[in-house]
Amino acid sequence: MTTSTRGAAKAPAVLVLEDGRAFRGRAYGAVGETFGEAVFSTGMTGYQETLTDPSYHRQVVVMTAPHVGNTGVNDEDPESQRIWVAGYVVRDPARVPSNWRAQRSLDEELERQGVVGISGIDTRALTRHLRERGAMRVGIFSGDVVADEATLLARVKEAPEMVGADLSAEVATKETYVVPAIGTKKFTVAAIDLGIKGMTPHRMAERGIEVHVLPATATLDEVYAVEPDGVFFSNGPGDPATADHPVSVMQGVLERKTPLFGICFGNQILGRALGFGTYKLKYGHRGINQPVQDRTTGKVEVTAHNHGFAVDAPLDKVSDTAFGRAEVSHVCLNDQVVEGLQLLDQPAFSVQYHPEAAAGPHDAAYLFDRFVSLMEGQRA
Repeated sequence: MTTSTRGAAKAPAVLVLEDGRAFRGRAYGAVGETFGEAVFSTGMTGYQETLTDPSYHRQVVVMTAPHVGNTGVNDEDPESQRIWVAGYVVRDPARVPSNWRAQRSLDEELERQGVVGISGIDTRALTRHLRERGAMRVGIFSGDVVADEATLLARVKEAPEMVGADLSAEVATKETYVVPAIGTKKFTVAAIDLGIKGMTPHRMAERGIEVHVLPATATLDEVYAVEPDGVFFSNGPGDPATADHPVSVMQGVLERKTPLFGICFGNQILGRALGFGTYKLKYGHRGINQPVQDRTTGKVEVTAHNHGFAVDAPLDKVSDTAFGRAEVSHVCLNDQVVEGLQLLDQPAFSVQYHPEAAAGPHDAAYLFDRFVSLMEGQRA
């Protein structure tokens, strides 16, 4: 991605999809060019958390909400140290932020971090196109490079695809760090960072857990060097079919029967560790309004999602695996996609969505309590 931050507000811009459809608008954020996978997010709020979620690495995010940037940007809400999206697409950006917590505008933050975006296009038409045709490669070009769409299309088609992309190590921490328990320490958890969001260890810390966040490349010996009461596998970007190392580490954890919890990418890792396949969804689930049923209780939750891949596991039967019996614990009510797995013979479970949900909703926060209960049961 090459960027210049001069004249962003006036520069023409064009978005070119790999199937040839193009949308013209105005630059938003930095001026330049960027490439990624075009996906859409259905959240009406929480754009700052979306932008800083490492799971969006190498993706160009289309916001379905028409007005974006109304609350500006602050230094308290980011989920990581930087914006991870490859590009940003909005219809009607706020001209002036209006929120008592705002420290600067969203377009200023995008420009400051060199994120190329586009505004003023029909995001409804673009979203419908992606729903019908599926997520695909895309380029955003602004400034003096927007005239020849055929040339731009050829460049889009040269960009790497998401299938086969091994990205977790690119976004994960390089060094182990510790998030201390809030109040009395009750447990120690080793968290494998595959693209972890800042709110996730915080949710565990609120429950008296000291969280040791380890790099994606951590070995099984390094995991157990922290003497964990439980092991956590985080969310992250890329194709789970490439994640052989995390799968191997998780299988080692399962062999030791240590309480285990995975979310998002961690759910796909558990699926692979149990012998299930994974596959790419047509356009994925992204937003903070996805209905999921917890099949263990019958309760329906409104949940926060960001995933383009899913686990291929049978919905209506218990499966025998190398680590005991397993079943699908959660399912998306929109399309019956697997949203959670659990083992019946040892303390391990996962969900495909984000129970930390800093921007809301908080329906799924109980899953951290379920993890605590597993560790309490193991200790007893």
